[in-house]
Amino acid sequence: MIDHPSRRGFLGLTAGLTAAALTGCAARPTTGSASTGGRLRAAFAGGGATEVLDPHLANLFVEAARSKAMFDKLADLGADVSPRPRLAERWEPSADLRRWRVTLRQASFHDGRPVRARDVLASYARILDPKRTFRAKSSLAVIDLANSRAVDERTVEFALKRPFVEFPNVLAAFGAYIVPEGAEDFTKPVGSGPFSFVSFQPGRSVLLKRNPGYWDGPPYLDELEFVIANEESARVNALLGGQVEYAHDLTPTTARQHGSRVTMVRSPNSGTQAFAMKVDRPPFDDPALREAMFLLADRRQLVDTVMPGAGQVGNDLFGKGYQYYADDIPQRVPDLDKARALIRKAGAEELTVQITTSNAAAGFVESASVLADQIRRAGLKAEVVTGNKDTYWADILTRGSLVSFRSGSMPIETHIAQRLLSTSTTNATRWARPEFDALYDKAVSTADEAARRQTYHRMQEMLHAEGGLLVWGFADWIVGTAANVTGVSSAPANTLDWARFDKVRLG
Repeated sequence: MIDHPSRRGFLGLTAGLTAAALTGCAARPTTGSASTGGRLRAAFAGGGATEVLDPHLANLFVEAARSKAMFDKLADLGADVSPRPRLAERWEPSADLRRWRVTLRQASFHDGRPVRARDVLASYARILDPKRTFRAKSSLAVIDLANSRAVDERTVEFALKRPFVEFPNVLAAFGAYIVPEGAEDFTKPVGSGPFSFVSFQPGRSVLLKRNPGYWDGPPYLDELEFVIANEESARVNALLGGQVEYAHDLTPTTARQHGSRVTMVRSPNSGTQAFAMKVDRPPFDDPALREAMFLLADRRQLVDTVMPGAGQVGNDLFGKGYQYYADDIPQRVPDLDKARALIRKAGAEELTVQITTSNAAAGFVESASVLADQIRRAGLKAEVVTGNKDTYWADILTRGSLVSFRSGSMPIETHIAQRLLSTSTTNATRWARPEFDALYDKAVSTADEAARRQTYHRMQEMLHAEGGLLVWGFADWIVGTAANVTGVSSAPANTLDWARFDKVRLG
């Protein structure tokens, strides 16, 4: 255990952190927020009959939305993709950034037990279990759990393995939910979120009910039901037919076609649209061929074809507009002559490029078809292979060489931690560079914001030149709602207010 530091050992404000994040925010009163009643039915794409309700295993958007409804994290991301307190009332770093004290709100699990510091430590220990693979594991790996402790019922003192200025991002990490100490059976999950469990039919539906004692104020809805509709056409038809009141992940074409009949809620710059080249295997272990792909891709054509009027052109980097984004790196434009020269340099003139895609996400198959045509214009052959939509996201982590990819919002630091380090558990490009890992370690231990920004810039230069992520666009996120639904936020996907149903009303 570490010694209990004095108050003077902790800073009131640290470089790169906002005062709002450190001081916390007031909870919505739990009284005077009467339910408006009713059951809202929300249609999402799902993961088939193998779905579970373990929040630490959440990966799909529907799993994230269900986890958010039933569980809380210590922090979550605001609309500007910076951390905001949730179960954590506040957090304070020590002067050397190696210790962080987190004070918990007064909150309870659905069975009436209070949320305690021990529950937080047990939840993080479960995620960090070396025998398991949870998505948040790489983000939480900075915690020295053996030397962290519960100071009292509502105070956790985290010891870190190194100075880490971005620790609030860890608290907000995707999947870093707090569960009761000892929880392992999630067939009837118990969380601290705004809705509590009623029933679950894997691959079909989850029914939840209003938690009247929620610390942030009870939801307005009486019930919330998640229903699975993997095809976008099925989701919008269910909305149009009155079978659901909320349809997640709709295309710009659908929004234009049906916008006069239902409400379309847009979240600008929410979804990263990309192709992931695996750099650890042929043919894209050759950097010349990766560069050729970057140069043969016509990003404007992809945006105009797949998401006309609802997206921006990408530049092969994640996080456009977010803190630390390297917006001064010149925008790539198509250069077929140079692409062909690089193909010859790689000895790949007879290559057939296989693009693995799926109906697991709107626009994937269409964008794969467009890229295939662009590959052919550069003199290569191209083949589009459609994978199993139910297992696609797990499959592409290990299989294929060029795959359709997308992401919701998260801090650039978190994107790197979860997807681009040698130890990352969701590394779809298989990028693994010791020098890149070292730069990450340098960035997150640098208190000076300008120096930290410079290090992140160098990392993005490396990714832009040699990485495997061909980011062709940034999409507006579009959901459809029935006319009697209000309170649906336009916040970016994967942030606090995205798919946040405790704020939604049925009129």
